[in-house]
Amino acid sequence: MKITATAIPDVLLIEPKVFGDHRGWFCETWQQERYAEQGIGPAFVQDNQAFSGYGTLRGLHIQNPYGQGKLVQVITGAVFDVAVDVRKGSPTFGHWVGAELSAENKHQLWVPPGFLHGYLVTSDTAIFSYKCTDTYHPETQFGVRWDDPDIGIDWPAGIQPILSDKDREAPLLREIPTEQLPSVG
Repeated sequence: MKITATAIPDVLLIEPKVFGDHRGWFCETWQQERYAEQGIGPAFVQDNQAFSGYGTLRGLHIQNPYGQGKLVQVITGAVFDVAVDVRKGSPTFGHWVGAELSAENKHQLWVPPGFLHGYLVTSDTAIFSYKCTDTYHPETQFGVRWDDPDIGIDWPAGIQPILSDKDREAPLLREIPTEQLPSVG
């Protein structure tokens, strides 16, 4: 597998080795020892999948405490996936990185705990899959508005996002009490 650090070095773009022939293709999407050697994990305790249509924007979400590291990938379709550093004391606080994840490119993104996460479906439909390092704790989950001007995410042009009420009404990052945000380390 090929691993590339993004503009925020803790967020990693992973390109699994794909083996193909006239029958189709095969790739390994998770192997504990190999991924742990790259600092991905430490252990996953929950797997999730979501099906969404074109223009669906899910995010930006985080839970704290009980931060979730997420290893994300697309099973069918394509998305623009985003991670935003909101760790107090981080030199990249408020910075974001984005990557196209698709069934075609088979890329994965490692989003460590302490990051907002969201994605926009850019294909007709998409099945999005993610492994999590902690279980879902709805009482600790919160969101930040997807179009927060202080973060300035450059979402793909020309797509009018379809949002849940919760995501549409999410506050700006500067409106989140500092004590609610995770810390570095």
